[in-house]
Amino acid sequence: MMWGPGGSGMWIGTLLSFFFFLLIIVGIGFFIWWLVTIQTRSQKPTGSSALEILNKRYAKGDISKEEFEEIKKSLAG
Repeated sequence: MMWGPGGSGMWIGTLLSFFFFLLIIVGIGFFIWWLVTIQTRSQKPTGSSALEILNKRYAKGDISKEEFEEIKKSLAG
């Protein structure tokens, strides 16, 4: 058997090169998918609802009970 250049063992190097290239492409694709996934998770809304803000203001004493009830009624409908 001849294993030198042009011999029957040359296909092994070509096959390994192909799989290495494929592995790099898959790795880049996975990295892009990971970045997009991280980006979409970090964009979830973190703000409080109007009712939560109203409750906090009432708890701090910023507004009276009458104001609280009036605003709460207008928020509900």
